[in-house]
Amino acid sequence: MTKFSLVKRDKNPKGGLTASGRAKYNRATGGNLRPPVKSRPDTLSEYRRKGSFLVRMGSSRGQLFKAGKKTRLKLSLEAWGYRGKSKQEAVSLGRRYLRTYQNKKK
Repeated sequence: MTKFSLVKRDKNPKGGLTASGRAKYNRATGGNLRPPVKSRPDTLSEYRRKGSFLVRMGSSRGQLFKAGKKTRLKLSLEAWGYRGKSKQEAVSLGRRYLRTYQNKKK
């Protein structure tokens, strides 16, 4: 596995990664990170991506706030357009998007 590390310019101060951070990750790992789906999903791919992201991040162990400041987790959720108050809401919204994806896929 290739060694991979991010520097400050690769992290977006508003949450998530910058375009150069995504490109660096993709080169190092062979991944295919793409920009966040910020608005309500329009395509099947967007429903799947945003739903998976919300379920994954909402189920993570981290806190949304620490010492009264937003954490990187909260900033990442906001970068994807999530404005809810709790991680449980993010998970339920993500599951709803994934159900919609499954129903539209048929």
